[in-house]
Amino acid sequence: MSESLNVQQRAIQGVIRGLGMLPEPAQRLIAGKPVVIDGQRLLTEVQMALRLLNAMPGSSFEDLPLRQAREQVDAEAMIFGAPEQVDIIEDVRIPTREGSVAGRVYRGSAAAEVEGAVAYYHGGGWVVGSLVSVDSVCRFLAAHTNLVIVSVDYRLAPEHPFPAAVHDAVDAYRWLRSHPQWGTTVAVAGDSAGGNLSAVVCAETLDDENGPPDFQLLFFPVTDVSTKHASYRLFSDGYFLTEKQMDWYIGHYLPNPSDRTDPRASPLLGDPTGHPPAHVAVSGFDVLRDEGIAYAKKLRAADVPTSLQLVEGHIHAFVNATGVGKWSKRALAEAVAALSAGMQQARERG
Repeated sequence: MSESLNVQQRAIQGVIRGLGMLPEPAQRLIAGKPVVIDGQRLLTEVQMALRLLNAMPGSSFEDLPLRQAREQVDAEAMIFGAPEQVDIIEDVRIPTREGSVAGRVYRGSAAAEVEGAVAYYHGGGWVVGSLVSVDSVCRFLAAHTNLVIVSVDYRLAPEHPFPAAVHDAVDAYRWLRSHPQWGTTVAVAGDSAGGNLSAVVCAETLDDENGPPDFQLLFFPVTDVSTKHASYRLFSDGYFLTEKQMDWYIGHYLPNPSDRTDPRASPLLGDPTGHPPAHVAVSGFDVLRDEGIAYAKKLRAADVPTSLQLVEGHIHAFVNATGVGKWSKRALAEAVAALSAGMQQARERG
């Protein structure tokens, strides 16, 4: 996968970032009439970016050959993200039960004392996404904490369907636990499919000698592929992640319909008793909104300390759009503050 943009993509990136700096009234002229659904108003800068994104050629990546779809998703992440400066980026290999996967280690400051580590799992419906697509997110986490962030390039479907990604995610967490030089406090985090894997890692490691993660940060996680919650009907098309794309993802990752009720695929159907404290961030205009909220409620019902962040006016994948305006960065900063607080509490618990 390319880690740089071509001339046309750089031009699009420049236009989008310039428009993101416009005053709100000017953005409204480009965005069009305000959109209000389910009592939520779409942020002006988000509506403007959506209008531009939907006008870009080839935006329906699920209709493309798989390799091209993956390249497009990586390019979109680079266009809309804003990578922050960090002191250390190192590529590594992470051993797994079935071989190894690539990983990327981020440290914001080489001089600062390390306060723990985070295994980060990228989004992309278990089918697309990579170390490239989540680079700006991991940089942001590293730049705004004293945590080591390890991005995990787990195997993708359809070449490696369920439960391959689960195995890689669990093994990567266990590998991270074996590196005390990065601190003895370890969290898991991820967006969308990566949020799903983070939740599943917590369940799968409850009986580990070193225990489950100390904290979980879930961005708009997939928590229930066995059914479609009401937000699918409300936001089925036009708000970045579509119902059609979710069907495409699930069909590739879980070709056997009977697997879709497995808690390793649908953590909402499992028992979260004993899971680590959590921060769940969901987008208001997202097909996954309701299942993310439902999972936060289920964690709370199981007496798992859980904070819920509803970013009402935003869309799916806001963590990847820090280069557009101000609201993505603000929402991500709020979630990172919750991660830092959760890790501090874990260290105090010992």
